[in-house]
Amino acid sequence: MRAKEQERVVIIGGGPSGLTAGYQLADSAIPVTVLEKHSIVGGIARTESYKGFSFDMGGHRFFSKSKAVNDFWDKLLADRFLTRPRQSRIYYRRKFFDYPLRAMNAFRNLGIIDSSLIMFSCLRWKAFPYKEETTFEQWVTNRFGKRLFKTFFESYTEKVWGISCSELSADWAAQRIKGLSLKTAVLSALGKKDKGIKTLIESFKYPEKGPGMMWEEVASQIVSKGSDVRLDANVTRIHRTGNKITKVETVDQKSKATSVLPGTDFISSMPLSELVLKMDPPAPEHVRRAAEKLSYRDFLTVCLIVNVENLFSDNWIYIHDSNVKVGRIQNYKNWSPKMVPNQTQSSLGLEYFCNEGDSIWNMPDQDLVELAKQEMQELGLLEVEDVVDGCVFRVEKSYPVYDSTYREHVAALREFVGEFDNLQTIGRNGLHRYNNQDHAMITGFIAAENIVNGTDTDVWAVNEDKQYHEELSTAESEQASLAAAQDPELTPLHSVPRNAAKPDDRESPLTDPTKKIERVVQPAQL
Repeated sequence: MRAKEQERVVIIGGGPSGLTAGYQLADSAIPVTVLEKHSIVGGIARTESYKGFSFDMGGHRFFSKSKAVNDFWDKLLADRFLTRPRQSRIYYRRKFFDYPLRAMNAFRNLGIIDSSLIMFSCLRWKAFPYKEETTFEQWVTNRFGKRLFKTFFESYTEKVWGISCSELSADWAAQRIKGLSLKTAVLSALGKKDKGIKTLIESFKYPEKGPGMMWEEVASQIVSKGSDVRLDANVTRIHRTGNKITKVETVDQKSKATSVLPGTDFISSMPLSELVLKMDPPAPEHVRRAAEKLSYRDFLTVCLIVNVENLFSDNWIYIHDSNVKVGRIQNYKNWSPKMVPNQTQSSLGLEYFCNEGDSIWNMPDQDLVELAKQEMQELGLLEVEDVVDGCVFRVEKSYPVYDSTYREHVAALREFVGEFDNLQTIGRNGLHRYNNQDHAMITGFIAAENIVNGTDTDVWAVNEDKQYHEELSTAESEQASLAAAQDPELTPLHSVPRNAAKPDDRESPLTDPTKKIERVVQPAQL
């Protein structure tokens, strides 16, 4: 075992996964340096601010089926959580549909003809489904019919991903909407309940001023325990020798000063492709090619400050309308009144899904604010003159893309990074998997425990069974009325070691992360 004073863990990325790992390690007296390239922590789960208004980049509900995650949240921020009712709707054909769908609301909005055609289409595709399900379109159509796919899935999904549903992998559907079926959807919409029918969460916890409060507190705790969190630290090169990572080079985003940071262990939540492409010496050519072919989807949020006290009751609205570019609208005051400094005003976040460098991404901020104002008026949600100010926040590499070839490229990169004895990749981008905030945290728990206790638990196993996270049994729903995470899936934590044997059976931070990780001395080390 290495002497404790010689250890230095370098964590690339100050989002939920990296900061969770950093907290666990610092709490076990292992020195940690967290490198975050932005000027604030939290990654996608950060809280941006402008003129006293707070803005959540995406809408992060604090809900989890994992006791470990819930205990961690409560320990760090218990007295600053609000319990919020969930309300979201779908905007389609200039009408609002309840989400989750409710039978009478959908019937009234669609009309008897469309409703009947959707049901006939469902029955037709149940009787004669696609023989294979390799694409998102095939997967959804086989379960809900072509007409419902066209109505409630196609336009929004293609707006989010920027590619055709026939190019998007069925893995995306299997991960995000598994567990829902025509039968359960119809029975739920009709208000039928029994022990076999599950419901969706109706309320969630939320920090007073957005998710960034949690991650700022975690970063503060890491520093208070004698470790380091460096902001504006962009990792530009990762040095390797044999099967070890030896050090990383960083450039300060503001001063442009460079620095070199050695370490004994490395944890990375940066995009998997970036990690590989920044290796020195370079990764083998076939690995670099695989890295270059992985795709990501970006988005930006246009934040509007509005001179209207109450706009609408939704937390967020999905925009299924190809006539406007906005994909989703957040109403921050309905997430928390404390997101808005003046209760006579409201604030909105219009999310535009795009690719870094495209026309939307490169549009000047003021033009984006004007676009958002015009689209809100076109949707009938407010008048242009009600908007008094606005700003824009860009979030790069937000969504790992599940295209038709992503699986083989991820496999090549996973095999390569798996060769390093002192490197673990975690989080959404570190695994190129569209995980939620709590999934990211669980990978951080596991990575930290692997270092502290010398275990070899596989972080890639988190969320592999793809259970729909908002779906609760009757018994579960009674216990989870205070809970929530991101959109829309969470697997209960199961620690899955690469080898079957556990080092011992003492309690792990994966079952109680509020307890400090105790070092385990293996019999072979005595």
